[in-house]
Amino acid sequence: MLVGDILRKKTPRVVTVRMNETVGIAAKLMRANNISALVVKDVVRSEGNTAVGMFTERDVVRAVAEHGANAVNVKVSQLVSVQQLVSCTSSDPIEHVRHLMNRHHIRHLPVIDDYSLISVISMRDIAAAVDEALNGTPQAAA
Repeated sequence: MLVGDILRKKTPRVVTVRMNETVGIAAKLMRANNISALVVKDVVRSEGNTAVGMFTERDVVRAVAEHGANAVNVKVSQLVSVQQLVSCTSSDPIEHVRHLMNRHHIRHLPVIDDYSLISVISMRDIAAAVDEALNGTPQAAA
């Protein structure tokens, strides 16, 4: 099974946040869209609109633990590591994606094809697809 097989069954929606936005804005975006991770984008003159990292519920918790009530004013860029974006492509096998997630201790991966962000795949997406393949019936989305 490939990433693209799972993506064909998902709503093609990617919610992003800019590096210069605050944790408060990011948290509101996650709540409004009922999601637990955002793709972080930065505008780089030479590359245009570039995905540079992921911002998750864990980052919100870390911000609150480190900054208290002022966490809502902390910039996303202060919490997101942009050293190397871990991502996959729609043609990657699910086994490879699971390995990446386990190795890097992450639950969400941006899917990038031909230098373009096309989706995000989560551990939950993979688990539901595997369950469906084993049981033959689609699992209810949570």
